[in-house]
Amino acid sequence: MRSNSLTARVLLLASLWSVLALVVIAVVISTLYRQGVERSFTDLLRAQLYNVINSVTISNENTLAGSPQLGDLRFSQPDTGWYWVVEPLGNFQTAPLVSSSLGVSTLPVPSILDAPFDNRYERFYAVTDEAGNQVRVAETEVVLDGEGRAARFRVSGNLNVVEDDVRDFSNSLYLALAVFGVGSLVVNGLAILYSLRPLDQARVALGKIRGGEAESLEGEFPREIQPLANEVNALIDSNRRLVERARMQVGNLAHSLKTPIAVLLNEARTLDPQHGDLVRAQADAMQAQVQSYLSRARIAAQRGSILARVEAEPALERLVRVMRRLNPDKQFVLNFEQPGAVLGMEQQDLEEVVGNLLENAARFAQTRVVITLATGK
Repeated sequence: MRSNSLTARVLLLASLWSVLALVVIAVVISTLYRQGVERSFTDLLRAQLYNVINSVTISNENTLAGSPQLGDLRFSQPDTGWYWVVEPLGNFQTAPLVSSSLGVSTLPVPSILDAPFDNRYERFYAVTDEAGNQVRVAETEVVLDGEGRAARFRVSGNLNVVEDDVRDFSNSLYLALAVFGVGSLVVNGLAILYSLRPLDQARVALGKIRGGEAESLEGEFPREIQPLANEVNALIDSNRRLVERARMQVGNLAHSLKTPIAVLLNEARTLDPQHGDLVRAQADAMQAQVQSYLSRARIAAQRGSILARVEAEPALERLVRVMRRLNPDKQFVLNFEQPGAVLGMEQQDLEEVVGNLLENAARFAQTRVVITLATGK
């Protein structure tokens, strides 16, 4: 369903963009952090690998000898995923050296095709140890003496360290971005509401014009809205001029028809009763029709104006005072059920309509005339 609220539309678009941008930022930062952690993890394994290489030699008994100290207790605890292994290659027949954490277990060795050596004659690959740990292995082969005896050196680290580090960072990142996102939405909402306040001010100003409290759209508006306010004021001025011109034309028409109809009525009185009554009746009908249509034209012209407003109480009180002086034998009672009522018509039109009603009421009332002003239901 399409919203008709400009505020809702702008806020929805801003919210969607903010959410999308934050999601993309979160994914990008999390990915970059994972790559950085994996590089650091690889560098750590490489450093430990060369530490093991520097700690191993060939003894006088032609065996592998050495006790690498990597400064990490995980290489001493069993099944941790942190192992080092030194295995003889080729014709060099001797027992391998392994960390106490590996014990009698073994680490799988992929083929050269599956995990080839790089230009530094190193290779890195992931395998699963016998304890079920996902481990990353750093491997190289080194010639240990002048006789060409070589050994394969391998150091592994548990990949759970990487996953735990990335997960903790991602959770903190998502929480921080969520707080930032909520704050951004609140700030965006307040900024949008503040930016659209001039439209509410324009609506209030138009309501004052419609209620007769102002004659033009007043107030200071931003330059984006000021042209609209100027056009509204120009429209109001044009409407006022049209109403005044229509009222003038109605008055001119009334005066131009009044004399011909009066002449017809006077001439009808000089005719014999048979023809005079007929002419007089038709002239009276014509006069009534002209008056009716003139009144309609005047009302239509008044309705075309959004500025024609009159306070009812002062106008009615003036008319009642006049009627009391003209009819001292009658009691006129004025009741206001809606104090401060404002009518959408010209003051002279109100006085003409109510004056006619009061004259008829005074003519037919015996002792008392009650005038009540109430709002329509």
